[in-house]
Amino acid sequence: MDSSYKDQVLSVIYFALSTVLTWGFVAVSPLYISQEQMILSTAVAGGKWGIQILLALVFLREKKWVFLKNIGFVCFIGSCILLPYILLNVSNIADSANFFLGSLVASVWVMIVLYFRAVRISFVSIRWWLGWLVCLAIAISLQLTVVFKII
Repeated sequence: MDSSYKDQVLSVIYFALSTVLTWGFVAVSPLYISQEQMILSTAVAGGKWGIQILLALVFLREKKWVFLKNIGFVCFIGSCILLPYILLNVSNIADSANFFLGSLVASVWVMIVLYFRAVRISFVSIRWWLGWLVCLAIAISLQLTVVFKII
C-alpha cells in the first residue's frame, strides 16, 4: 500500500470518527434545546474542518494527503477529549454546563497546539495554521451568536 493511499484512508477514518464523537457530545448535552440547534452546532463545528479539507485538496498538491491525515488526527484527538463528558453524561454522573464548557475549552486548546504541530510536520506554510485559527474564531462566534444566542 503506498503512503498516499494510507494517508487518504487514515484521513477518512480520523474525520469520520471525529464526526461521530462530536455528534455524541452534542447529542448528550442538555444545553441544546432542539434538534435544529444540535444540527446547526455540529455543522458549524464541522465547517471549519470542511474549509480546511477543501482548501488542502485544491491547493496542496503532493502534500495534501499527508496534511489531511495530520489534521484529521488533530480533529480526532480533539473529539476524544470530549469522551469523558459523553461517558459521564450518559452514565448520569455529570452533565453540568461547566463540565460541557470545560471539555470544549480543553479540546480547543489541545487542537490549537496539535494543529500547529500538524502544519510543521506536514511541511506546509504556517498560514494554514493561521487560517484555521481564523476559521476557529468564526466558528466560536457563530456558536455564541447563532447557536446559543449568548452574544
